[in-house]
Amino acid sequence: MYLHGMQELLFIVTESPDGGFTAHCSSTSIHTQAETMEDLKHAIIEAVHCHFDDNQKRTIRLQIIKEEVIAA
Repeated sequence: MYLHGMQELLFIVTESPDGGFTAHCSSTSIHTQAETMEDLKHAIIEAVHCHFDDNQKRTIRLQIIKEEVIAA
């Protein structure tokens, strides 16, 4: 996907059963995890910079999946 000339990357974010969050990119093999959402955002940016060894600007979109179990 491209947004105004920038490549857009979509990350699917889920809560880890052990605590914290995990994220994986839907279009490339980038995976990362962190204890807090703020730390996860920094980890995603760092992982994207490591994966793509260039200076191209990218837009990162997070799709946050929250699972809740309720009794009925």
